[in-house]
Amino acid sequence: MSRVGKSPITIPKGAEVSIANALVTVKGPLGTLTHNMHPSIGLEQKDGVLTVAIKNDSTETNALSGTTRALINNMVNGVTKGFERKLSLVGVGYRAQAQGNSLKLQLGFSHEINYPLPEGVKAETPSQTEIIIKGANKQQVGQVAAEVRAYRSPEPYKGKGVRYVDEVVIIKETKKK
Repeated sequence: MSRVGKSPITIPKGAEVSIANALVTVKGPLGTLTHNMHPSIGLEQKDGVLTVAIKNDSTETNALSGTTRALINNMVNGVTKGFERKLSLVGVGYRAQAQGNSLKLQLGFSHEINYPLPEGVKAETPSQTEIIIKGANKQQVGQVAAEVRAYRSPEPYKGKGVRYVDEVVIIKETKKK
């Protein structure tokens, strides 16, 4: 079994895990998440600790055990703590505004971009040039952040665009005569 797959998952207070056949459901204060497991992977729950068990000893099952453990651990962390991605807008006139279930962006185009947020994801704008995307599902939060960034990804000469807060954009030197 993989090293990641061997490590146990501790279930914090406030989270509830139920296993029915191959469907894992995790409930917590921030929502409910479900995952369909592969038939060759099993879960064992004892005293607030989840462990991944494999049913046959193949290379595919070995790889799936680590993946399944990581996905379920992210589900447990998501319903208890939640996940967030921070974006910053760099450029003159670039603005963002959260309005209910949508995000209004002005990114230097002749029109505004109205990005509808999927269910389970929330956006906050503490200032006009900062966006914080929050949610319980790690994959969904990352996908929304990547889609917002794709509207105007940072360009290499002035660094203008939408970037992750921890992203480093290497600025190229301009052409010389």
